[in-house]
Amino acid sequence: MKKSFAVAGLLVLAGAGHAADPAWPTRPVRVIVPFGPGGGTDITARLVSARMTQLTGQQFIVDNRAGAGSNIGTGIAANAAPDGHTILLSSSAYVVNPGLYKSIPYDPYKSFEFVTNFASSPNVFTVHPGVPAKSMTEMLKLARADLKKYSFATPGIGTTPHLAVEMLKYAVKLDIGNIPYNGAGPSVAAHMGGQVLLACSALPTPAPHIQAGRLRAIAMASSRRLSGFPDVPTMAESGFKDQESDTFQGVYFPAGTHKSIVARFYAELKKMPDIPAIRERVLGLGYEFVLSTPGEFAAQTRAEINKWTRVVKNSNIQVN
Repeated sequence: MKKSFAVAGLLVLAGAGHAADPAWPTRPVRVIVPFGPGGGTDITARLVSARMTQLTGQQFIVDNRAGAGSNIGTGIAANAAPDGHTILLSSSAYVVNPGLYKSIPYDPYKSFEFVTNFASSPNVFTVHPGVPAKSMTEMLKLARADLKKYSFATPGIGTTPHLAVEMLKYAVKLDIGNIPYNGAGPSVAAHMGGQVLLACSALPTPAPHIQAGRLRAIAMASSRRLSGFPDVPTMAESGFKDQESDTFQGVYFPAGTHKSIVARFYAELKKMPDIPAIRERVLGLGYEFVLSTPGEFAAQTRAEINKWTRVVKNSNIQVN
């Protein structure tokens, strides 16, 4: 039964009109996540992998290769055989690292075939409930008056929340402190405990605490208000233009992977928002589906590398 199901899955993906296209997948597929288990990228990869396993009858296996700000896992994926049996699922670290590190083990433009920005989540600025500020303007006024008291908790040096803080600091000419933690979980925990009064994080981690009133969201770094948080204004609405930032979940194959494999995989990814269990899980994490085309994703990558490299340079951030 398993063999016949796998053959049926291959026929669905290959299609009768593509006799010249390679059969895919013909063996287990490794899905490299360049971070540890449990984070948003890992959860997304497991949802995608489970669905593709179900469709094809071949195992899609998540391989967590954390380290060096995602550079280790990304480098492994970049050097994998371009036969469709290695996939990279990474975050916005992909577009930050070229400007953050002196050298990285991949060419962000040439090492991969771009599949899609599967989903993204905006960064959100929050304050501890004990802080009287109800808006970004009020928060900055308090911070400017007492820089020793107010600092931002962020998930780590070079993360997009950290760079969102640096981008804001540069725009308003305010040298407010940043306290980097080892991940969003520890930074949000310290923030809720009042150890750090301000924070910037990708939405998924603080979302339940905002909804429960344990944290107060004062601005979303998004282009529009989110349906789940209609009362939280965007940065632009708060009077701070060009401050958009998010954390995306990008999908890639090693460069040279057959175009038909990329197209087939993208076609299946586009169907996933219609599957209730996947849709509810992704939206519940605080992400919104994007599913840009490969061309759109490549263009976004180029634009964001330029953007974050400029922010890193302006902020004089250095990582060895």
